[in-house]
Amino acid sequence: MFDAIVFLKALVVGLSVAAPVGPIGLLTIQRTLHRGFRMGLATGLGAAVADATYGTVGALGVTWLIAALTTARVPLAIGGAALLLVLAWRTWRAPLASEAARTTARGVWAAFGGTVLLTLANPATIVSFIAVFGVLAAGVQGSVSPVTMIAGVFLGSAAWWLFLATIVSASRTRFDDRWRRRINIGSALVLAAFAVWQVALAVRTLL
Repeated sequence: MFDAIVFLKALVVGLSVAAPVGPIGLLTIQRTLHRGFRMGLATGLGAAVADATYGTVGALGVTWLIAALTTARVPLAIGGAALLLVLAWRTWRAPLASEAARTTARGVWAAFGGTVLLTLANPATIVSFIAVFGVLAAGVQGSVSPVTMIAGVFLGSAAWWLFLATIVSASRTRFDDRWRRRINIGSALVLAAFAVWQVALAVRTLL
C-alpha cells in the first residue's frame, strides 16, 4: 500500500544523502561543464540508482546481505578508492571534448555505469542507507510496500542531480576552454584526495 508520509520521508532521505558535496557531486559538475547536460545527469542518475539499491537492501531487511556488506566495507572502500584514482587520471588527461563527443550514447552509459559502481563501493553510502532504511522500515505499518520507500529515495536523489546538472549546464557558456582545462585539473586533484582519504579511513578501520 502507498503511504504518502513514508514516501516523503524516503524522498528527504534520498535528497539529503545526495546533496552533500563529495566525489559524485564533483564529477557531476565537472562532466556537465566539460561534456554537457546529458553527461552530468547520467553521472548523477548512476548515483541515484546505487542509492536506491542500498535503500532496497535496508527496506527489505535482508540481514545476511547487510552483514556481508558491513563486513566488506574495507575492501569496497579500497576498490572505490582505486576507481577514484582511475577517474582522477582520466580527468587530468582528458582533452577538451567536442560537441559531438559530449553527447554520444556510449559516453553517457559509461558515465552512468561508472558512477553506479563508484557509489556502491562507498562505505558511507552503505552505512547510511542501510541504517536509515532499516529504522524507517521498522517504523512503518506492515502493509506499506517497500517500493514506496525505494521509489522515494530514488526520486529524491534523482531530483538533486537533475537540479545540479541543470544549474551547472546553464552556466557552461561562461567558461572558456582555458577555464574548463583548469576545472579538469582541479577536479582530478580533488578526486585523488578523496581516494587517499578513503584508503586512510579503511586502513584506520583495520588498526
